[in-house]
Amino acid sequence: MKKAIILRKVAPMVIRKTPAEIASMRKAGLVLAGLLKELADFIRPGITTGDIDRFAEDYIRARGAVPSFKGLYGFPASACISVNDEVVHGIPGSRRLREGDIVSVDVGAMVDGFHGDSAVTFPVGKVSADAVRLLRVTEESLYKGIEQALPGKRIVDISRAIQEHVESHGFSVVRALAGHGIGRSVHEEPRVPNFVVRGDPGPELRPGATLAIEPMVNAGSFDVVTLDDNWTVVTRDGSLSAHFEHTVAVTSDGPEILTAL
Repeated sequence: MKKAIILRKVAPMVIRKTPAEIASMRKAGLVLAGLLKELADFIRPGITTGDIDRFAEDYIRARGAVPSFKGLYGFPASACISVNDEVVHGIPGSRRLREGDIVSVDVGAMVDGFHGDSAVTFPVGKVSADAVRLLRVTEESLYKGIEQALPGKRIVDISRAIQEHVESHGFSVVRALAGHGIGRSVHEEPRVPNFVVRGDPGPELRPGATLAIEPMVNAGSFDVVTLDDNWTVVTRDGSLSAHFEHTVAVTSDGPEILTAL
């Protein structure tokens, strides 16, 4: 949400988490992992984006967690639901999904005062081969980025891994939005761009850093625009867009995905 990239001349402050704090984030992450697994079966032609949002909120609250996004910066729902050319921040409502659509569901949950953040783009029924390839490459790029979340690496190593994988398959990474740190707040430092920002390698990663890594990938140009609702970001050229995200902890043993079952 509103993850605009801003170039800065000073190093960002990265809030490192204690093992107990990461344990709380893991609890939140498991709620999201279970939700997204359930949504894979729930999403089908004919349901509305509002149906998905209600399912998500009920699921999160039934497990003792709080939806992180509801009311955040004034957002009116518990899930950002974006269809086809919508990149992120789609507002759920009466729109019905159709066979062949792709729908991105971005959700957050808070447990014990700590947040998790995760997203998946789902096919709706049978989708085109081009859409299948876009989803596959975007998800692969997420894991390429996660592999770089190691002590001693820098944010730019994550960015480079994502960008190179995406562009090698002929797609583009959105420049106007980025991943982020996460913890007591949904959005913390550092920014985690999905492309290499010249002259800004980002901070060195150390154990205890927690990141929301989230490639947003367009089938066409990387240019995006925001609709008149001041939330929904769409591709400028009308091409399809996909979005996958995990919350990840940097540990001495390597990256731990906190939003995976």
